[in-house]
Amino acid sequence: LQNGTDGAQGDDSATLKAAVAQWLNESQPPPDPPLSAEKKNGRGFNHKITGKLLCPVDCNWSNADAIREFQPNFHVMAHSWPSFLYADGDYDPTRPAKGLFKGKYLVMVSIVVKNIPQASQPKRITWKTHCHVARLLKMNTVQLQAIAYMATQLHFALSSCSLWMVVDEDFNHEEFYHNIVDYFKLPISPQKAAELNDLLMWWNQ
Repeated sequence: LQNGTDGAQGDDSATLKAAVAQWLNESQPPPDPPLSAEKKNGRGFNHKITGKLLCPVDCNWSNADAIREFQPNFHVMAHSWPSFLYADGDYDPTRPAKGLFKGKYLVMVSIVVKNIPQASQPKRITWKTHCHVARLLKMNTVQLQAIAYMATQLHFALSSCSLWMVVDEDFNHEEFYHNIVDYFKLPISPQKAAELNDLLMWWNQ
């Protein structure tokens, strides 16, 4: 992941760049203008559809201009969950875990990467892993590191950044990845641990 321009990780990024453009262009109503499968400069907060998906749930997309201009109260940081992580993009501040990590496009990413040609399974999964996300999937079981990886790849695919960078403007992809891993590994209560276990079971239905 640390160097997205080489190895198989770059293959994941290239595949998802085209796939995400196709998915969004086929959505209803279709985006205007349509997204290019080749160029990313029209994505990110430069486009309404990708901007809304990337918008942190604690911000309001009606403040799109403030987000684009990086105003102090609207910085997009790795500690905030983007709306694409939520089922239907719906965030309930009274139940912040409802629908989290069940986003439509996150699930679609998992389907795509499972079909990317894979070689042997790595012995250890770390941030520096240079491999297809499919190799992060132990047999047919989705692990928490795979969910974090897929979310990071989807964030990059939706962004306007043309080349992989650990830090893109104010957004740190590595920190985002680790925040997701920690969310699963460090539950704040036994009840939260049970909820996260149910979430992993949902992913492996």
